Amino acid sequence: MKFNSICARELREKQEIRPHVLPIYSTSSFSFDSIDQALDIFLGKEKGHVYGRYGNPTIEAVADKIAALETHGLDMEAKALMTSSGMSAISTLFTATLKSEDKVLTQGNVYGGTTELLMTVLAPFGIETIQTNLQDLDMVETLVAKDPTIKMLYFETPSNPAMACVDIEALANIAKKYGRFSAIDNTFCTPYIQQPFKYGVDFIVHSTTKFLNGHGNAITGVIVGRDCEYMEEKVGHVLKLMGTNCNPFDAWLTWNGMKTLSIRMDKQSSNAMQVAQMLEAHTEVGRVNYNGLPSHPDHEIAKKQMRQFGAMLSFELKGCIQTGVDFMRKIRFCTLAPTLGDVDTLVQHPALMSHEAREVRESNGITDGLIRMSVGIEDITDILADLEQALDCKTNKNMPIMQHHKAMVSA
Repeated sequence: MKFNSICARELREKQEIRPHVLPIYSTSSFSFDSIDQALDIFLGKEKGHVYGRYGNPTIEAVADKIAALETHGLDMEAKALMTSSGMSAISTLFTATLKSEDKVLTQGNVYGGTTELLMTVLAPFGIETIQTNLQDLDMVETLVAKDPTIKMLYFETPSNPAMACVDIEALANIAKKYGRFSAIDNTFCTPYIQQPFKYGVDFIVHSTTKFLNGHGNAITGVIVGRDCEYMEEKVGHVLKLMGTNCNPFDAWLTWNGMKTLSIRMDKQSSNAMQVAQMLEAHTEVGRVNYNGLPSHPDHEIAKKQMRQFGAMLSFELKGCIQTGVDFMRKIRFCTLAPTLGDVDTLVQHPALMSHEAREVRESNGITDGLIRMSVGIEDITDILADLEQALDCKTNKNMPIMQHHKAMVSA
């Protein structure tokens, strides 16, 4: 070969390479040994890779690991597909399972981005959303029984950010009884704490950006389905055509993050329990939403379906929205960030940062003084000390009151 040809070509040694760590297959396409092999792969006669949007070894390894975690200890198989974000996982699932004039039955306290997707993006395509109290199982069954156009029961448990829990098994049974799909966002718990397939759910989605990755350095999502053929042929087909696929580098970062998942979740759950207990005893806190506290109204449901109570909690400060602003201004050790699930402790003010519509958020327990926390793995004494000083009611009177804000839909 000439010099410029050597520069341009992929030169490979003819030897087996066995890397100890999953490699990043950073390639947009894959080559074939022959046209016959290419035809066999395109026709499905032989397994192989064609184009990065259709599949990638790095991405598929991560997806397979998540499917193995969600089915661990269960006598079943599942198929997982990695996507470009948690929202792309949700939107791809809805697009694959619903059509015009279908309806989604969900809760009012679901993640704000999911609600906005349903109300502003899918609604113009004829997909209607019904919000109800999913803890009222009689009401849920009545709605599903009388309306055959309800094709999907979609829920979070615990919910974001009020930490309300619903009965996964009961909702999945209602869906199954009437031939509807059931899907759950399992981001807060991860399969280490909660395995929804154990209770009969059809689909699980995650923003793998959060606890599964755990390090805040990649944005990815995943859809896991118990019907492997449906996932491959229907959901996978939609993912390819919509281009909501994950990229190999972010998938690889998620792979590395998952190696410490159980260790991180143990520590974060332990820290969160101590934070919740401290906050519950504090005079400036009116209410603490943490499923591990016996005072939480959904404590028994959480005990039934969660192995631990996780790293997420929220608490309501006594006072108006300015009280929440003052608290956030005084935070020094914890991080103010519109996300969750990282190894450091993150705090967010939902009324200002994720749930703007007052009538919607207040009806679901998201008050002006509500603070959401994603508790990290730091030393618990540092976390508690920062909260104690920020809860000191003697605020800086020279700080101007926020006159207005532009809310953003955050994690």
